[in-house]
Amino acid sequence: MARKTVPSPLASTRTATTQPAPAGRRPVALLTTALVAALVAGPIGYMIGRPDATQAAIADMQEADAKRDVQQIGELTASARKTAEDLNRVLGGLTAAFPKDPASNPQPAGPAPLGDLATWQNTLKEAVARHAETPSGTTATNVARGGFRSAVNTLAAAVDTYAAAEKLPADARQPIIDLATRQRSTGIAMWSVAATQLDQLNIDAGNGHQHVYLQSTPGEGAIAPDDVPEGLPSTGAPAHS
Repeated sequence: MARKTVPSPLASTRTATTQPAPAGRRPVALLTTALVAALVAGPIGYMIGRPDATQAAIADMQEADAKRDVQQIGELTASARKTAEDLNRVLGGLTAAFPKDPASNPQPAGPAPLGDLATWQNTLKEAVARHAETPSGTTATNVARGGFRSAVNTLAAAVDTYAAAEKLPADARQPIIDLATRQRSTGIAMWSVAATQLDQLNIDAGNGHQHVYLQSTPGEGAIAPDDVPEGLPSTGAPAHS
């Protein structure tokens, strides 16, 4: 007699698990799987895309720096414009007293309209004091601020050098006056570099061109302002407010 065999429980389980699910249950299973995946992936994706505390702090600092820089650009422009107006009133006298071309006929400091040494020195003293403050800003703004400060200091030195020459005997003055002339030209050139930097800063800040250049004569080495009207960007369209 042949021995009867009893199916093992494991074989029964394998058989059961390999049976395809009824057709009606397949959509339900797929839908359940999709819902579970969405519920799990949603929070994970949110956490991945969400900036952490450090990134948020950096973004806040950058926004604060940008607002501060716009304010500093406006303040520096107003300060430089005031200084340019003051200096342009005395530069004519400085140029006449110690001209760039030694062959020109110098007109020593005297009464108005050219002004005297005391007037020039007081004007430069006020300019130096106005630009002595050095608040921290962006690199570009700091460069412009430092350029204006160096320029007025150099122009003040030029006036002081000329004043010292005036106290010397006539036959000993010219070398010192030549030094004052070079200092004046250097100061004007330095100012023009800072003014060009400030012009670009204002364009980038949305203020349009802002020209705060000093008067200069040929040979001074100064950068000339462009011919775009103030308040307009380089494209010629009105700047936004």
